[in-house]
Amino acid sequence: MVYGIIGMINFAHGEIYMIGAYVGLVTLSAIGANSGLPLPVIILIMLLVAIMVTAVYGFAIEKVAYAPLRGSPRLVPLISAIGMSIFLQNWVATGQGARDMAVPSLIRGSLSFTIGTSDFSVTASYSRIMIIVVTILLMIALSLFIKHSRTGQASRACSQDLQMANLLGIDTNRIISFTFVIGAMLAAVGGVLIALAIGKLNPFIGFIAGIKAFTAAVLGGIGSIPGAMLGGVLLGLAETFAAAFISSQYKDIVAFLLLVFILLFRPTGLLGKPEVEKV
Repeated sequence: MVYGIIGMINFAHGEIYMIGAYVGLVTLSAIGANSGLPLPVIILIMLLVAIMVTAVYGFAIEKVAYAPLRGSPRLVPLISAIGMSIFLQNWVATGQGARDMAVPSLIRGSLSFTIGTSDFSVTASYSRIMIIVVTILLMIALSLFIKHSRTGQASRACSQDLQMANLLGIDTNRIISFTFVIGAMLAAVGGVLIALAIGKLNPFIGFIAGIKAFTAAVLGGIGSIPGAMLGGVLLGLAETFAAAFISSQYKDIVAFLLLVFILLFRPTGLLGKPEVEKV
């Protein structure tokens, strides 16, 4: 979404994901895993608090690292975003420590089934299934919002031509800030759910997640919301099969090889469209 409107990558996005995971853990510690509240209520509270906090961070990142540099050469905001990413890593490491922190396992159990008549069995934990369901619901809601709401239509107008949208009375500054906030809120959901599924986190988990998110966006077609989701699914499948049939140590190599090949043979991605220069 950010690239589709301002043509720049938010390289601090992974750190927002990491901060959302930490906020969820702090919220869980404050509530207590054995507080007596129903499990869905506990998870919902974690998500809501993380969303509210990261929304503020997303707004601040846009105002500090991007807004003052709007109109500058693209390399300048890129360096600013990388600097913001490093700052947020060290900001959290200073406050929470750089060591791994354990996240209580709230969702236990798994679903197992056999494919065909062979002995090939698949096991999916309930936490992973929840991630898939929540992701699909959020992507459908986001797509409908972008397509049918006034703010979504204004966002699409800005992605088509930012200057013309400004001339037509659209508050482009507000739309850009809104885009950063929406991205931060979605990152918070991902951070909380992944932390619950993996069971640990540290201040540096956002870097690799951000790079893989960029890879997924390029694979699916950068600037395309359905393309980003498709790219994420394909990247996840590639990593899973690489870990199963080669070695788990090589799954990251497979992910970045995909990035190299897609840039070489289809730079616009699977669902992306060639950028048309407006004159």
